[in-house]
Amino acid sequence: MPSALPLGDPAPADGLLPASCITGAAERTFSVYVHIPFCAVRCGYCDFNTYTAHELGSGSSQESYAEAVSAEIAFGATVLETSGVPRREVSTVFFGGGTPTLLPAADLVRVLAEIRTQWDLAPDAEVTTEANPDSVTSESLQALADGGFTRVSIGMQSAVPHVLATLDRTHNPDRVGQAVAWAKEAGLAVSVDLIYGTPGESIEDWRTSVQTALSYDPDHISAYALIIEEGTRLFGQIRRGEVADIDDDDHADKYLIADELFAAAGFQWYEVSNWSKTEENRCLHNLAYWRGGDWWGAGPGAHSHVGGLRWWNVKHPAAYQQRIDAGTSPAAGRETPDADARYLEKAMLLTRIVDGMNIADLQPAGRTAIAGLIADGLVVPEAAFAKKVVLTLQGRLLADAVLRRLLDF
Repeated sequence: MPSALPLGDPAPADGLLPASCITGAAERTFSVYVHIPFCAVRCGYCDFNTYTAHELGSGSSQESYAEAVSAEIAFGATVLETSGVPRREVSTVFFGGGTPTLLPAADLVRVLAEIRTQWDLAPDAEVTTEANPDSVTSESLQALADGGFTRVSIGMQSAVPHVLATLDRTHNPDRVGQAVAWAKEAGLAVSVDLIYGTPGESIEDWRTSVQTALSYDPDHISAYALIIEEGTRLFGQIRRGEVADIDDDDHADKYLIADELFAAAGFQWYEVSNWSKTEENRCLHNLAYWRGGDWWGAGPGAHSHVGGLRWWNVKHPAAYQQRIDAGTSPAAGRETPDADARYLEKAMLLTRIVDGMNIADLQPAGRTAIAGLIADGLVVPEAAFAKKVVLTLQGRLLADAVLRRLLDF
C-alpha cells in the first residue's frame, strides 16, 4: 500500500496560511502539481499514493475526479488571496500520479482550464503530464496539446520484456516508440523515464534500454535507480528470496553507461537523474522544486509549499472527496521546518543540480570540506573557484556521501 503521510501539526479547516508565507512571495515562482491517484494495475516496486479500481472502494470515482480537483484549485486560489499572498502567474504545471492519462483528455484539459482561470497561467508556462505508453492515443495527445499541454513524460522504464515483467509493467515495449511519435506529431515536447537496477537486468539489458530510448529522439530523459520500498510487492519477493536484491555496484555501473551514452547523443545532465538536449528542454517544474519555489499540490496525498510552510492532503480519494464536498481544506497536516532542516534540504537539492550551490551559503564545516571534495574528485575545481559546489561525474555517483561531508555528519 502507499507509504504513510508525515507527522505534523493539524491543518486548519479554512486552509488559511500564516503571515510568514507572504514575505518574499513576489520573488518566488509559483507552480501547480495535480495528483491523479489512479492506475490500471499496481506495479510491484511502487509505493506512491495510487489506487486501482479494485482498491478504490466507494466514496470517489475517476468519473467525478476532475470536478473534485478543480474545486480544490478554486479553494486554493481563495486561500492564497484571503491569506494575503500576492497573486502570481503559474509558471509550471505538472500532472503526476498514478497514471494521469487514465482520465479522458477532456478531464485533464478541464482541470488545466480551472488553473488558468483561478491563478493565471503564464503565456509560456510549461504544462506536463505523465503518461503510460498504453494509456494514450494520437487523438488523446492531440487533445492535450490543443488544450494547453506542452510536454508529456512517458513511463518507458525498460525496453526489455523480462525486466518490465519483474517491475509488473504491463505495456508492450514497442508501444513506447509509437507514443513518442504521436506526441511529437501533436507538437508536444517529450521526456522518457527509465529505471535501472531491476533484479535480473543485465548490463546488456540496460544498454539496450538506453539505446532504444535514444532511438526515439526525445527531448529529455530521466534515469532513476530502482529503490525497493518496504511494503511493496517487490520488497516481499526479495525478502522471501524469490528475486535477487539490488546491488549498489550494479547501479553505479549502469549510471556510468547511461551518462556516457546520453552524452554521446548530445544530452547534458542538469540533475543527478535527469538529462536534456538543451537547457530549454530541462523540466522547469522539477527545477522549481529544487530551487525552493512555491507550489500548490492538488489531489489526495499531494504536498504543497508556500514560503517555508508545507502541508499535505489526506491520502485516500474517498476522504479527499468528503473534504471537498464539505468545502473544507483537504489538508491532513502541515509544518514549518526549522532552520537546520531548511539548510539540510537546500544543500540536498541544490548540490544535485548542475547550477550547484553557493559556497557562501554553506555553514563553516561545509566550506571547510570543499578542499577535500576537490582533492577526491567529487567537486569540479573550476566551479569551486567560481563560488559554486558543482558535482563531477564521480560526485554524482556519490551524491549522498558528498552531502554528508558538506553537512559534517
